[in-house]
Amino acid sequence: MKNTIIITGGAGFIGSHVVRLFVNKYPEYHIINVDKLTYAGNLANLKDVEDKPNYTFVRADICDFDTIYALMQREHVDGIIHLAAESHVDRSIKDPFTFAKTNVMGTLSLLQAAKLYWESLPEGYEGKRFYHISTDEVYGALEMTHPEGIQPPFSTKASSGQHHLAYGELFFTEDLKYQPHSPYSAAKASSDHFVRAYHDTYGLPTIVTNCSNNYGPYQFPEKLIPLFINNIRHRRPLPVYGKGENVRDWLYVEDHARAIDVIFHRGTIAETYNIGGFNEWKNIDIIRVLINTVDRLLGRPEGADMDLITYVTDRAGHDLRYAIDSSKLQRELGWEPSLQFEEGIEKTVRWYLDHQDWMDNVTSGDYQKYYDEMYKNR
Repeated sequence: MKNTIIITGGAGFIGSHVVRLFVNKYPEYHIINVDKLTYAGNLANLKDVEDKPNYTFVRADICDFDTIYALMQREHVDGIIHLAAESHVDRSIKDPFTFAKTNVMGTLSLLQAAKLYWESLPEGYEGKRFYHISTDEVYGALEMTHPEGIQPPFSTKASSGQHHLAYGELFFTEDLKYQPHSPYSAAKASSDHFVRAYHDTYGLPTIVTNCSNNYGPYQFPEKLIPLFINNIRHRRPLPVYGKGENVRDWLYVEDHARAIDVIFHRGTIAETYNIGGFNEWKNIDIIRVLINTVDRLLGRPEGADMDLITYVTDRAGHDLRYAIDSSKLQRELGWEPSLQFEEGIEKTVRWYLDHQDWMDNVTSGDYQKYYDEMYKNR
């Protein structure tokens, strides 16, 4: 095959969409999905491609250097798209050691394996690529210069080249210094630095991207959108941190996968690209949209479940606002979001309502017991 590519974390939310895109779009590639199958990894996310001839799944821990290095040698790996990470901020506050191990040491393991294997080849680094997917949270938080008096939605077509000023004039750009505020973002920031250091020290052909909040099918239901869709469906409380004033930029997950495809194939080595949706929403406003949409699609009076909103104590170090400037990616590689938020959220809500069996399997934890039994002797 033309290229052999490892995609780490490919059984997770974003990773499964990237795997599906590459397997279907590039039949001449051999796509190897490396995933530890922790709580966030679910092979049911990839049922539609699991039997494709150019797809292989390998259950492995990215922190296991010997296994990763042997895999690269055995499969003659040409590229790595690295998505595997612990990513939930609340979990990082309770267990920072796991986040440091997976996000930092796991990334270092992959970098060293790639370096040693590619350096051993006659062609060296030629035609090789290590692509590291990171988060906008490494940049810290932005100011809200005019938070009142402006109503959603804040979608802006990237093709305009101009940001709609929603909650502030400032946006995350690729040259901002890092100011992580949570154990999660600190671990991701450290991994980003290791990736860049491997390029600067050894010449490893690396690329880093920082993306805003994703939403869409197959997202683990501890995250806001799938959690609240499920809670609204079952008329359970909707716990909102603080007053719900925190602002996030939202991107449909398939648009992120398309951006990864473009950057992997055409991005400039050693560059950083920000990926965002030009789409800022306060948490409380997006929750109201979810309530109205779920109620409507279930045949309930629109807004009937607004009383499920329950305000809870804000979490420690909760950043007020994130907003990504994706203009570099748009300008240099021609990528822009394909969906406006209203269309994307409608598709997302419909998917979760139509796939209650997937949701039940995940929330019950049955999928983890199944994988543990399947792989215990391997």
